[in-house]
Amino acid sequence: MKGLWKVGVIVLMLSSLVFASEKPFIFGVDVSMLYEIERLGGRFYDAGVEIDCLQILKGYGVNWVRLRIWNDPTNLGGGNCNHENMTDLAAKAKKYGLKVLVDFHYSDWWADPGKQNKPKAWNDLHGEDLQKALYDYTKFVLEYMKERDVHVDMVQVGNELNNGFLWPDGQISGPNAGGFDGFTALLKAAVKAVRDFDPNVPIVVHLAEGGNNSLFRWFFDELVKRDVDFDIIGVSYYPYWHGTLEELSFNLNDVSQRYRKDVLVVETAYPWTLQDADGHANIFGDESLQWTAGYLATVRGQMSFLRDLIRVLKQVPEARGLGLFYWEGAWIPVKGAGWKTGEGNPWENQTLFDFQGNALETLKIFRNYEELLEEKAELVRVFPVSLESIVGERMELPQKVQALFSDDSLRSVRVVWQVEEEELKQVGEHRIVGKILDYDSTVEAKLLIKEPTNYLSNWSFETGNFEPWIVEGNKQSVKVVRANPPQNAHHGVYAVNYWLDKPFEFEMYQIVRDLPEGTYKLSMWIQGSGGDEVELSISEHGGERASVRIENRGWLQWNHPVLEVRITSRVVKISLRVKGKAGNWGWVDEFQLIRVK
Repeated sequence: MKGLWKVGVIVLMLSSLVFASEKPFIFGVDVSMLYEIERLGGRFYDAGVEIDCLQILKGYGVNWVRLRIWNDPTNLGGGNCNHENMTDLAAKAKKYGLKVLVDFHYSDWWADPGKQNKPKAWNDLHGEDLQKALYDYTKFVLEYMKERDVHVDMVQVGNELNNGFLWPDGQISGPNAGGFDGFTALLKAAVKAVRDFDPNVPIVVHLAEGGNNSLFRWFFDELVKRDVDFDIIGVSYYPYWHGTLEELSFNLNDVSQRYRKDVLVVETAYPWTLQDADGHANIFGDESLQWTAGYLATVRGQMSFLRDLIRVLKQVPEARGLGLFYWEGAWIPVKGAGWKTGEGNPWENQTLFDFQGNALETLKIFRNYEELLEEKAELVRVFPVSLESIVGERMELPQKVQALFSDDSLRSVRVVWQVEEEELKQVGEHRIVGKILDYDSTVEAKLLIKEPTNYLSNWSFETGNFEPWIVEGNKQSVKVVRANPPQNAHHGVYAVNYWLDKPFEFEMYQIVRDLPEGTYKLSMWIQGSGGDEVELSISEHGGERASVRIENRGWLQWNHPVLEVRITSRVVKISLRVKGKAGNWGWVDEFQLIRVK
């Protein structure tokens, strides 16, 4: 009997795997702006022939669309994604045989980790009244669609819920936040509405930052503790914001097994050009982001990114990687169809169509992905390396360097450097050659060995922690983090970030010892919200305390305060003091203490 029992279990496991593998892979596109684009005259073409956008997508293998629902976007616009317009668009999609995922934002406009504003009609509702409004609205929209022959195939309850929704009642953390209990009470009301409408409709709970495994574990552990009923873990993954594909793969593999849930990338995109068609700055306009993401901003690079993303999803254990939705793939530049009423389009270089509405070659990925998954890219070019070091310190030559491949991907390749150790101990500029392993290629590195200059330790926080800096005061308001987006670090990938949801005050300082007597220049880089009291100072140096007050001017408006002092003491204290208002923030990086004479 024991042997038969084991056989039975194996048969059940195999049958479930076969069933999972038979689930059609989702090749979806979020086309929520399409209603507005077409209303304002946007047209789409394939091979020079004007064809309905949804028909083009269907022809290339797209099998789902995703449509967001805003409660009342009348004043803000940005696509006017009310339930009436989205029902019309969903009905059109159904005629082409496309399945429909409805994405409830539960807001009158964009909802994301940085803003989850209540619909204005619900501003004065709290507790059970707010839960009832949420339940009634969710069920009303689904029934409205069904009455018009649109039965939705999947429902997403909330959009990028990293810090909850319907703030502050459903906010997980922050001033007057309802916490996880307040959030999940509301989430359960939305889930119940879907279940009461149709218990067979899969429910998605969606977070941004697809490569952040600790975030997903924290969030979904709390949901599981509170018995929240859902079916699918939804992920936003933009490779220039949300980590590497390796980090995404680890997260999807982990959470699919930890919670026994299917996973679905409900938002992703990549640019096919760096050009701007309408004068409204694009979200991806900086060419340096290509290096972060790992692909050139070309049609080929866009296709290669999607190929690699599909590969990640296909490798999720037990076929739990359901597929992907390409976000706003049809948002071509049409006057009036902007981020909001009266604004331009920041996304037109990340679509699946060119600026005139012609289908890009990228769309072939949905139809020919199996062939492309087997593609072997050739090495095209290895990029030279420039390094600087201080004499006497060990120079760590990189074990990998960046290279361009024939599929427009930017990858790291292994290198062995041909250099004598003594050469790295001499001040001056050196040029060395490295052999690229696995490829018949070489790379050149320019090495600049300089005299010692910066007397501060951990001056750019690339260790990932403060040591040997000391923090006093509201320690919870300040931390060393990996900058996201990368521009929040002025040097390297780490920086000091401060923020707190109540007034705060802290000092971070470093004691520097054994300094030769001389004149020194102290400096740093800082950006942040205005209105705080910020001061950089140097003291205990043999003279009067020297300081400079800093006025922050906003995001990426870097300040570079400088102090020049004569140091006669062998021990000095370098200090940054911040007295901040509730909700204010700043990024601090790249301290330097340089002897100038």
